[in-house]
Amino acid sequence: MLALASPAWAAARPDDLAAYLKARAAEADGHVTSAVTDYAVAMHADPGNQDIAIRAYRAALDAGDYSLADRALASLQQAGVAPPDSAVLSLADAIHAGDNRAASAAIDRLEGSPLAFLMPVLKSWQAYQDGDKNPVAVLEEKDSASIGRRYQAENRALLLIATGKTDDGVAAARALLGPDQASFDFRVAAAQLLAGQGKPDLAQSLLGGDDPVLSALRSTLGDGVKPSLAFGASRLFDRLASDLGHGEPSPLTIVLTRSALRIDSHDDRARLMLAQALEQEDATDLALAALDGIDMNGPFAEIARSARVAVLSDAGRDDQALAAAQALNAAPTATPEDAQRLGDAYVALDRYAEAATAYNQAITRAGTDADWSMFLQKGGALEQAGNWPEARLSLRKAVEMAPEEPLALNYLGYAEIEHGEDLATAQKMLEKASALKPGDPAITDSLGWAYFKLGSPAKALPLFERAVQGQPADVTINEHLGDAYWKTGRYYEARYAWRAASVNAEGKDKDRLLAKIENGLGAGPVEN
Repeated sequence: MLALASPAWAAARPDDLAAYLKARAAEADGHVTSAVTDYAVAMHADPGNQDIAIRAYRAALDAGDYSLADRALASLQQAGVAPPDSAVLSLADAIHAGDNRAASAAIDRLEGSPLAFLMPVLKSWQAYQDGDKNPVAVLEEKDSASIGRRYQAENRALLLIATGKTDDGVAAARALLGPDQASFDFRVAAAQLLAGQGKPDLAQSLLGGDDPVLSALRSTLGDGVKPSLAFGASRLFDRLASDLGHGEPSPLTIVLTRSALRIDSHDDRARLMLAQALEQEDATDLALAALDGIDMNGPFAEIARSARVAVLSDAGRDDQALAAAQALNAAPTATPEDAQRLGDAYVALDRYAEAATAYNQAITRAGTDADWSMFLQKGGALEQAGNWPEARLSLRKAVEMAPEEPLALNYLGYAEIEHGEDLATAQKMLEKASALKPGDPAITDSLGWAYFKLGSPAKALPLFERAVQGQPADVTINEHLGDAYWKTGRYYEARYAWRAASVNAEGKDKDRLLAKIENGLGAGPVEN
């Protein structure tokens, strides 16, 4: 029963309370836009309620409703409970408004917070904007915590370029470059500054390589950008958001990317990271809206199109994902990866023959660069489509190309056991796969199934028991375990394993398991 007599709601009208509850429910279901509308109503009814304000603040940032975010933040600041990351948004607002005094105050609010390591970088860019001839010295006045040293080193290089010390800046930048995403973002920022300084050749040299995004950036650099607090802050926010993107979803990623976009509405790198963060929060429509904002003629266009397929697929919108994948694969610039993505979309809809055609298209496009995994995908789709003769050829090609790859050995070996062909060779392949990857439950199960089908259930049983420990909810492994228990006379344990398998089974699999629970294996053949 909900207690309505709490101080927060003592004077609230029933419809205002309903708005708050509706907002909570909508947010939980990923309907953030609806939640924002109801949080606004609830905040109007009780503007001093801190619980409502913090939820409204987070939801408003998810939705990009800066007006509600500002209202909620003002309430939290008045109560002295604003979250540390709110200073980032305040700084973005101040930069957007051209209010240098407010920008200084926002940077100072980071002191003593978990984000204090950003202060040296931000203060140095503000010093540059204020006309300081040596902003690098400002950057180095205070030794940053270890977490901030990489950002400090990168911005030292950027500030050297900004102040005309190009050779020193480029040398410092090159010393920091690597193959990681952090280096990608940093090299782009440095190249943009160099182009803005009238050094296009140096800028282009930092963007060398075959990466399609870097190639697109080389052709769109133009006059680059001019150094400023806006440039330094937005790129810093992007860098931190990129680093956070490798871990668990964090509200800070939303704050950073929204703040970067508040400063620079053309920051498509921030939009990509925002879409990823929103997708992780199951805010599918907002993630798609973020992708829609990306310039489809810009350097991140292809990534955005690919991301759209992934977002729709992860949300279970398989038909929409297929349509997006088809459009992507039909483009004149379509790649082998686009064809593979289309194949994956067909697989999600159980359209395996069409998936095999798409995977074959990927192989054709890749030419001599086609690897074993492409043939494995094609073979798997053909096998699921019921075309075993062609599936076998493709799977054998995968094993021929990668004879030490346990995944390829396992798939072909298990399929040949299931189709009753060359069982002795299949067993050897599965034994080799198991030796290469002994801790893999799926491979352990496959080897056990080979022993079982070859008439050695007692030899198979310990393998099934080990496999089910690794994947206790797997339908196939539990069913195999039950079959082995039954064949070795352990009927009670067999039915227990089949019941465990039936929990997650569907359709014909569930019917078969229920029949086994009722009747045992009987005298007929074991089916899977």
